Formats: sequence, C-alpha cells, structure tokens
Amino acid sequence: MSVKHHISEELLLDYASGNLAEGWSLAVATHLAMCPPCRKRLDLVEAAAGVLVDALEPVQGPADAWDQLKSRLGEAPAPSRADTRPRRSMASSELPEPLRSYVGNLADIKWRNIGAGHQCMIKIDDGETQARLLKIPAGKPVPEHSHGGRELTLVLKGSFHDEVDHFGPGDLEEADGELTHQPIAGTDEDCICLAITDAPLKFRSRLVRLVQPLFGI
Repeated sequence: MSVKHHISEELLLDYASGNLAEGWSLAVATHLAMCPPCRKRLDLVEAAAGVLVDALEPVQGPADAWDQLKSRLGEAPAPSRADTRPRRSMASSELPEPLRSYVGNLADIKWRNIGAGHQCMIKIDDGETQARLLKIPAGKPVPEHSHGGRELTLVLKGSFHDEVDHFGPGDLEEADGELTHQPIAGTDEDCICLAITDAPLKFRSRLVRLVQPLFGI
C-alpha cells in the first residue's frame, strides 16, 4: 500500500499530545495503522517530546500530594476513553485497528441506504464529533458540498477523486469551510471511507438539503 496523502503536522502534534477528541483520534490512529511513514513521524514527535520533558526543571508539589494520590486510588475508576492507539497488523479482508474494535469487519457492517450510497454510524462519546463509514458505489458521485466545520475522510477500500486530488487506501483528506468539492468513487470498486465531522455538511442541492436531517449528515 502506497499512501500519498498524510496527516498534517498540526493534526499529528495534537494527536501525540492527546489533544484530539475521540472521533478525530479514531481517524488519525486508523490512518497510522495503514501508513508506516506517518508512524515513523509519530515516533519522532514522541521522542522529541520526551527529550523536552526530561529537560524540564522539577516542580515542588503540594505537601499532601501522596495523601491525595492514595485517596484517588481508592475512588471508583472513571469510565475509560476508547483505545485509539494505532495497531499495526491487518489482514487484507479486515478493517484496520482501532476501527475494527468499533465496527467489526466489513462483513459485519449493517449499511443504511442514503440515496447516493450507504452509511453506517459509529458510536462516539466525545460530544464533539460524528463518525460514520460511507460506501459509495463504483463510479458514482457524492452530492457537491462544502463544510460547516472540519471533515476528515480516510479511504479504507477503493478510491475517490475530487477537485483536490485522487485518494486511495490509507489516504486522508482534511477539509474545512473553504473547500467545496464533489468526491467521485473510482470505477474499479466501491469506495469505503471513514468520515469524521464536527458540523453538518453544506449541500448545494436543495433536494439533498431537504432529506439531510433524515440521515444526520
């Protein structure tokens, strides 16, 4: 697999520092599972951060820090966030981890028809993002749209092209309110993508806008 479109520096730094909401982290970690060069970039970022931490001067904590820690250890554990660390093994018939832990394999997915293709909503609990799998039939377009916020689209299978470029397996497209595009699936096979958004899309077609609330896009 040769990945052409990689994670931006800003997004990679936010991921490494733990500043991304669960939905964004899911997209980034799944891309990392599919992209060895970005895993190397992440290793460099984390190594550099470790050097900076080692160089910090120690800060004196409160006198009762040990008592506070023992008290916290005695409390019931808080609900854990989803594990969005990249996993680096994947059979050709499987979805990569950590995405597979959310939805299972492709054969397990229950698709819902949305007219221009199919989608499967993914349960995300960060209160900020929406996550979904999209399946666009080979050679078919997605209705032209812009964005009310950020959108990350990761190709898992097949390909698509738009006004920006061509995107194949492992490629990640970052979009914002400045981009208006119409993705079109490649003709060889259906295009399956992971899409993360934090605001509704802005479709040009009035008809699409009328049915948009039904699909939560």
